[in-house]
Amino acid sequence: MARSRRPSAAQRAAEKAEAQAAARRGVRICTWASLVTAVLGILLLAVPKLLPFGGPWVQLVLGALTLILSFRARAIGMRGVEDFDGRLSLLGALAGFGIMFFAGQAAFSVISALGH
Repeated sequence: MARSRRPSAAQRAAEKAEAQAAARRGVRICTWASLVTAVLGILLLAVPKLLPFGGPWVQLVLGALTLILSFRARAIGMRGVEDFDGRLSLLGALAGFGIMFFAGQAAFSVISALGH
């Protein structure tokens, strides 16, 4: 009699645990990277003299990177992690929106000053 090619319950459980571990690792990396970029962006907003030339543009890039990483962490977490708690990635997303708002104002003022 031919054997079934379906994996056993133990193999399926091991694959599921491995996939969850990989998803948790991805969430952790993206979340902490987004928080680091958020801190750098907020630091540049608070002390703009640290980067006198190109400051608003670097802040915009940091804000965009923060948003991308935090939303990526949330997507991975909701899709692949049971009992996902996305408060840290949500904090990163909120910080990213704040950075984009204030850096956008600064960039707009630089662009409008060039026109006058």
